[in-house]
This record gives sequence, C-alpha cells and structure tokens, in this order.
Amino acid sequence: MQQTSTLLAPSILSADFTKLAESVAIAEKAGADWLHCDVMDGHFVPNITFGPFIVKAIAQCSSITIDTHLMISDPDTYIPDFINAGSHQITVHQETCAHLHRSIQLIKSLGAKAGVSINPATPVGTLESILPDLDLVLLMSVNPGFGGQKFIPSSLGKVKQLHDMRNSLNPEMVIAVDGGVTVDNAQDLVSAGADALIAGTAFFKAENPAEAAARIRSASR
Repeated sequence: MQQTSTLLAPSILSADFTKLAESVAIAEKAGADWLHCDVMDGHFVPNITFGPFIVKAIAQCSSITIDTHLMISDPDTYIPDFINAGSHQITVHQETCAHLHRSIQLIKSLGAKAGVSINPATPVGTLESILPDLDLVLLMSVNPGFGGQKFIPSSLGKVKQLHDMRNSLNPEMVIAVDGGVTVDNAQDLVSAGADALIAGTAFFKAENPAEAAARIRSASR
C-alpha cells in the first residue's frame, strides 16, 4: 500500500472523558486520521469501557474516520449498533468469531469497512484465508484490556510477516498496530510495514499532543 505519511489514530480510551468533545477537537487539530474507539466487555478482555452511545457522541462532534475496535464476545450481535452509532470501520477479533467470514460480510453489508485483529499470541498465518476480504488488519502489540502497557518487541516480526502476506494477497489492505506505540518505536513499526499506528497514552498524555502526533506521522519506510 502506498501512502504519503503514516496514519495516526489516537485511542479515545486515553482521553479525558469529562472533556470528550475537547479531546476529539485536540485529536483533529493535531492531524489525526482516525479516532480509535476501544470497546471492551469484561468477558473477552478483563475490562469494561463503553458502548454505542459513546461512539455516537464522538460521531456528533467529529469529522474524521471513527475506527471501532470490538474486543467483545459475540460481536455480530452488536455490529449493527456500532455502525448505526457512526462507526466508519469495525474491527473484530479473530479469536471471538466462530464464523469470521460471516462477521466480515455483515460489517460490509452495513456500509462500513471491515477489519480483523489478533492478539500477540495468535499467529499471523491464521489470517491467510480471510486476508483478501479485509480492509484492515489490526495487530495487537500488547495483550488487550488496558491502556499504557509496554510494547511487546516480537510484534515487529509479526508486522513484517503480515506485510509480506498483504503484498501477495491484498495490496490495498491497511496494517494497523495497537499497544505500546510511542514516538520512539513508530519508525521501527512503519519500517516493518505498518500503515496506521494507534496511540493512546503517547498522544493524549503527551505534554504536547500535536508535537507527538507530528513525530508519529512523520515515520516513513
């Protein structure tokens, strides 16, 4: 996939929820390409975050792509609600979908882009059969559930492996990475093949979010 700069997706989970609209405005002013919404149910991951009503609130004050990551059991039940709330793209976990192709087709049938995420211990090769149907793959570089975790170094190898698979099976697919992304490892991730970087703590907790965003987005192959 050819693009002029790295896509940046601030994770709203790290924002100040008492000033949600202001946090969205900070992300947009900093040049964010997507707003990443982490949805957790306390079953698939050991945390509970928010539902469609927060995504709807974000959509009402945002003009950029809303990227919703469903870290939940039985995602098919809730996919329509999150798309109706304003999500432009939905990512489900390979580990939670008994019929992954069906889940992807459901997302696309409702007019959103479709992605699949895998946990750090899930091999990239498990995505081979679904890759041609995807708009994006989200590689978790921490075990999902909480923000602020340390990047798992072996994730770089997975990015490289997925990059090679993408080039042969679906060149237009976006490779995104989520977990422990910082201004210090952004260049390594992009050099390995990542197109989009999800940054929570590194963006919203930065002393200067706009500067952090510029440094992440400047990473290039």
